[in-house]
This record gives sequence, C-alpha cells and structure tokens, in this order.
Amino acid sequence: MVKPLRVLLTDDEPLIRAGLRLILDGAPDIEIVGEAGDGEAAVRLAAQLHPDVVLMDIRMPVLSGIRATERITALAAPPRIIVLTSFDTDDFILSALRAGASGFLLKDTAPDVLVSAVRDAAQDSQKFSPTVLKRIVAAAAAVPPPSARVPDTRLEVLSEREREVAEAVARGLTNTEISSQLFVSVATVKTHIANAFTKLDVTNRVQLAVTVLEALRSAEAT
Repeated sequence: MVKPLRVLLTDDEPLIRAGLRLILDGAPDIEIVGEAGDGEAAVRLAAQLHPDVVLMDIRMPVLSGIRATERITALAAPPRIIVLTSFDTDDFILSALRAGASGFLLKDTAPDVLVSAVRDAAQDSQKFSPTVLKRIVAAAAAVPPPSARVPDTRLEVLSEREREVAEAVARGLTNTEISSQLFVSVATVKTHIANAFTKLDVTNRVQLAVTVLEALRSAEAT
C-alpha cells in the first residue's frame, strides 16, 4: 500500500480546522496527523510529527503564520507549506512567499482543489488559486522598478528557452499550457523551470514570476 500523505492543519479557528479535516479525511491517500491553533504550536508539531504538508493560516496568535512558515522551512527536511488565506492583505501573502510557502489558496477553495493542492505540494508542485496568483503578480508589478541607472540584469543568466519558459510562468501559464505554446514536452518545461529556479535563486513559481516581472519592468524603464 502507498503510504498516505501526512498533513498538519494550522488555523486559530476550530471550525476552519474541522472543515479542513472533514474535506481531507475523505481522501484515502491523506492522513491528518495533527492540528495547531497558533503558529508556535505549528512549529512544534511540525518538528515532532514530520508531516509532508502543512496547511497554514496567516493571521494567528502567539506566532503568525508567516513567522511559523520561516521557522518550519528552516527545519531539516521541512514539509511543504500551503498558505490558506481570506486574502485581505497582499503584503501578508508576499511575505509568506518570501518565507518559503509552496502554495496559496483561498479559504473558499473548492474541496477537490484543496485535496489536489495537498497532493501537488507533496510532489513539490506549487498550487495557487488563480485569483491569488494574479494579485501577487499585480502587487509585484506595482512596486516601482529599480533605477534606470542600475538595470536589472538577473535574466541574463538564463538561456533563451529558459527565459521563454520563465516569462510564460510570469503570465500565469501552467506547465501543460507552456508545453503546448512552445512545442516542447512537459518534462522539458519542468527542466527549464528547475534550471531557472537554480540560476535565479528562487524556490517556487510565484518567486520566479515576481523576479521576471521586476526585471522586465526595469528594462522598460531604461
């Protein structure tokens, strides 16, 4: 038998945790191994229980979800973290991204999408609600570009094909859509994305998108 994915639920609202448990318990390949009502407890349980995935609220007592994410991702062999948010503050989401979150979902996400997101995260594939991705990219694009006197040259380390793939990611395209658009296999797309992650020192698709947008805006300003 395939070992079930171990999930830690973190939210200061007992009803939210109960709802998440109800949804995820229905999946035969997912096991809820614990619940935390604040960020400090989440860090402690993550270290003790070694979950594969943590569902993390942002606003919590004792220790925020952002700080908890920073501490959990600093653990040896850390779990993947999916941030669940009511999406009231873009800055919180960007901060969680910088802290190492692997995905972002709204709390009204459909149950089947949530289950899929947990599975994807465990396979090191990021999952973002389309609205969240658009808002994150928009927030990054709204930041004033670097001075024209100091052009952003980060994308120059990418090959031509890696840059094409990175720019497609910044437009919100999936691997399958990029594969179809560039007439390459999905495996090749994944390889180019992995190379871009390494060369640009980012860990997920949103960080990659933000980096690409910042560099392109800098080029436009010169």
